[in-house]
Amino acid sequence: MVNTLANNETVRPTKFGYELLRYHVIPAILGKHEDDILYWVGKEIAREFPLFSLQELPDFFREADWGNLSIEKEKSDTIVYALTRPTLEDFEQASHALEAGFLAAQHEALQKRVTECYAEKNAKKQVILFEVKWDSSNK
Repeated sequence: MVNTLANNETVRPTKFGYELLRYHVIPAILGKHEDDILYWVGKEIAREFPLFSLQELPDFFREADWGNLSIEKEKSDTIVYALTRPTLEDFEQASHALEAGFLAAQHEALQKRVTECYAEKNAKKQVILFEVKWDSSNK
């Protein structure tokens, strides 16, 4: 989104504006309910922006400026994603429930299985791990 001012100056959204909202404004507004609300918001975003395949997930994460998403490991009923970000100033206090909800809803829609996702921060590797689990027996 680009806004043009009357004197033809162009105003572009900045990373600072995004980080200000994400790491300061939203936590202040949501308080202790931040993770729960962001998880459901992530699920809603997934419903509004459905993907055609799970292979599109890394591209969506880059476009949304959420970071670089890659598959860490896979099992028959679980997949673990690793999320890295170019800058991790707020790594320790940042919630990643929004991304977890998004991943859960995309998997659920594409696999037609009840799905949940849990985010875990690995400070040593400076990566966020998302464990997506689905019930193989429950369509």
